[in-house]
Amino acid sequence: MLKGIPKILSPELLKVLCEMGHGDKLVIGDGNFPAESVGKNGIVIRMDGHGACEVLEAVLQLFPLDTYVEHPVCLMEVLPGDPVETPIWDSYKELVAGADQRGEGAVGQLTKSAFYEEARGAYAFIATGESALYANILLQKGVVV
Repeated sequence: MLKGIPKILSPELLKVLCEMGHGDKLVIGDGNFPAESVGKNGIVIRMDGHGACEVLEAVLQLFPLDTYVEHPVCLMEVLPGDPVETPIWDSYKELVAGADQRGEGAVGQLTKSAFYEEARGAYAFIATGESALYANILLQKGVVV
């Protein structure tokens, strides 16, 4: 055990977060996200028993967000006409605001197809058991100064 590191972060995930460099992307996928197929060229870490908010909160304690891009955090837009509500986005924005001086301004949105395209190039994927729909979130790593 180590001091100061959230207990939810496994040794495998800590290693991956440490290996990632500036500009690398991390996807935290909900329970419906096809992490194994979209992430076939990256590292997939299973965290099926955990929700996306608790994973995001722990990751943001160690993971610097990229200050060289406008939106280092991206959400998957709801498809037009889909009547889904996304209250989890408010929780995400609150967590990001607590970790980044830009607040909610650090969070952007991508269309579903653009999100999947960006995700295919991600370094790592965390597959959670999150049951909320459209709860996928993509983070771009910054630098530690």
